[in-house]
Amino acid sequence: MTPATGLRQAATGTAHTRRPAFAPGSRYRSAGSARGFTLLEMLAVILLIGIAAAAVAVSVSQGLASARVRAASVELAAALRATRAQAIVRGKEQTFDLDTKAASYQAAGGKEIALPKGMRLSITSAREDQKDNHTGRIRFFPDGSSTGGHIVLQRGERRWQVNVAWLTGAVSVVTS
Repeated sequence: MTPATGLRQAATGTAHTRRPAFAPGSRYRSAGSARGFTLLEMLAVILLIGIAAAAVAVSVSQGLASARVRAASVELAAALRATRAQAIVRGKEQTFDLDTKAASYQAAGGKEIALPKGMRLSITSAREDQKDNHTGRIRFFPDGSSTGGHIVLQRGERRWQVNVAWLTGAVSVVTS
């Protein structure tokens, strides 16, 4: 350092000085040359985030609706299997009733269970087991057999079919 100026000299003998804050290439810039995002760019980003959030929300809500229909079909199949098991254990005929108008069902001796709102329901069973045009029944016998039939649960595009084999009384769920 030279005592008079307080500057360091490099090996070449040249002195290093500080650049002014507004000099090109300096770390600091004046307010007029500050860079940032325009309002239009910010609005475009916010719009894209909104579109992405809406797409995710639609996907999640469709997934939840699909899960509800699937859960309802699995519960209905379990109620049918329980009715069959009761027929075998008790040694006498048991019935499973289904009301398409009220979108509900009742297993042997159990309470009436309503399906989720917005779900359509239909049943194909023996004619003698249909009380009226919106009520159907599947009967299970002590040997495990049944009158058979199938029940369709539908919500929007999703559709599940619960089949009951007449000979064995076996219950299966098929996604359509």
